[in-house]
Amino acid sequence: MTERLLQFIWQFQYFNRKSLLTTNNECLLVLVPGQLNHNQGPDFLEAKIKIDNTILAGSIELHLVASHWYIHSHHTDPNYNTVILHVVWQHDKDVTLANGSVLPSLELQPLVSILMLQQYEALMNSKSFSACENQLPLLSQIGWMSWKERLAVERLSARSQNVLELFQESGNHWEETFWWMLARNFGVKVNMESFESIAKSISINILAKHKSQLNQLEALLLGQAGLLNDDFEEAYPQMLQREYRFLKAKHGLEPALISPVFLRMRPANFPGLRLAQLATLVYSASHLFSKIKAADTIFELKGLLNITANDYWHYHYRFDEETTFKPKHLGDQMIENIIINTIAPVLFSYGQYHNEHRWKDKSVDWLSQLRSEDNNITKHWKEKGVSCTSALDSQALLELHKNYCNRKECLRCAVGSKMLKIADV
Repeated sequence: MTERLLQFIWQFQYFNRKSLLTTNNECLLVLVPGQLNHNQGPDFLEAKIKIDNTILAGSIELHLVASHWYIHSHHTDPNYNTVILHVVWQHDKDVTLANGSVLPSLELQPLVSILMLQQYEALMNSKSFSACENQLPLLSQIGWMSWKERLAVERLSARSQNVLELFQESGNHWEETFWWMLARNFGVKVNMESFESIAKSISINILAKHKSQLNQLEALLLGQAGLLNDDFEEAYPQMLQREYRFLKAKHGLEPALISPVFLRMRPANFPGLRLAQLATLVYSASHLFSKIKAADTIFELKGLLNITANDYWHYHYRFDEETTFKPKHLGDQMIENIIINTIAPVLFSYGQYHNEHRWKDKSVDWLSQLRSEDNNITKHWKEKGVSCTSALDSQALLELHKNYCNRKECLRCAVGSKMLKIADV
């Protein structure tokens, strides 16, 4: 038995509640078990119980062993005078409040299902991908919909912490923050840190001054990335090199601290090409974050991101290495990746910062309209019978795996709670 499990049992009343008696043989009826307190003080607040014919309102304190009340010095702490019931796993002695009155106690050990305890132990000892995988999907379709939406919001809330830190770093400038996040996204997994470093080395004010010249935007991004330092044979990279030398001196630029790499990636993700596409996106839409906020539909949003790198890149993935003709569109998968990993988190953070739910609702709604991500984690959930048809679903299941299954947080999980409830019957 753990204190967290004891709290869980009390919170959901997973014990035999028929003909309850206190340790002093008084009739006990739990009217309201209270709200779990995540701060200092008693474990549950705003509870209501009936002992014999007296109704009491106040707090509930839980301990594995009753005498821990004294070990934690609650008997001398006036803050615990609001406690109306001491719920314990094992009752080894009566306890008193700071005012000297004896506190009614309830011992839970004889009232809890052995099957539920065994189920909990099995969950904690499981080495599987998810401890409950052999009993999935378990929740109803409506139950999963509600749980996945909550998980997706939790994931967005957690990611918003990083966004708000960048927002503070940018001097409370949302367009600058979005620029940094967008560039990071274009770096995909391998070059995320590098692309963020490149974006931070060129402010959006500098970009705005050269917005009407695509070649200058490319020169700035590729030059700051250190990709214009070679002796090129082709005229196009030579031209970008000259532009960058001029712009670097004009604006007093220092190259990015982290250089991009080409290792272990598909040609479509080569950093030079991705930076050229990013330059095209900057060229095609000024005040991009403002336009994203103004977008009414997912189709309008995708339209803002539907760009193609300039003609040189139709025949190249790298400088001086000509290939067969292929326009370098920003494909549907990359566009949806940007919406999932940049637009939705930044828009959610914007709503959180301004305390306006419409922006948070919009980010969740957009996720629900995108295809689900396809990776090993989502594949596993699907194999176990859990549906995953939208990006909201896939983001939720990623959150479930990372912050619940991996950490054995079964007591906070809707699926784990359902399993233990069934075992309690």
